[in-house]
Amino acid sequence: MKKLIFMGPPGAGKGTQAKRICQEYKIPQISTGDILREAIKNQTELGLSAKKFMDAGNLVPDEVVIGIIKDRLKQADCKNGFLLDGFPRTIPQAEELDKILVELSFRLDSVVNLAVPDDELVKRLLERAQIEGRADDNEETIKTRLKNYNDKTLPLLEYYKSKGLLAAIDGHGTIDEITNKIKKELN
Repeated sequence: MKKLIFMGPPGAGKGTQAKRICQEYKIPQISTGDILREAIKNQTELGLSAKKFMDAGNLVPDEVVIGIIKDRLKQADCKNGFLLDGFPRTIPQAEELDKILVELSFRLDSVVNLAVPDDELVKRLLERAQIEGRADDNEETIKTRLKNYNDKTLPLLEYYKSKGLLAAIDGHGTIDEITNKIKKELN
């Protein structure tokens, strides 16, 4: 079974592809955002801790996010594989994840990165904002999100490349074409 990380900038199609790959390999999709919302809804200790930061408009600190990921990876449905979506985002998070994986006797199979040029991402995100009526997704905020991604998350590509885990996927094409590129890379 597959133990995967999915990476890619906002608008690359990560969420769409992650869902398809999880169905294909029958593994859970682990999204930090979803877990945080669920933990807050269930008022778990971690959820209540995360809520304080989110209510103040701050990022949830690494130790809280890492605790949530660790708890999730310990669940029975992760034994045969999982897909981490949106985590890790920084080198320190990746290093902590490495420790968790060792502790749980898990080994990553692949880190899939969907590569799409910035101008294409801006176009996709503006179209999505129009369709979904997201007023906050204007060109300026999109460019800021991409800059943050490039500054913080791009170093991770080198980190995983140096470990021989990086699968760089060209994110151009139809949804089906991209899914097929990913499956080819994973098999």
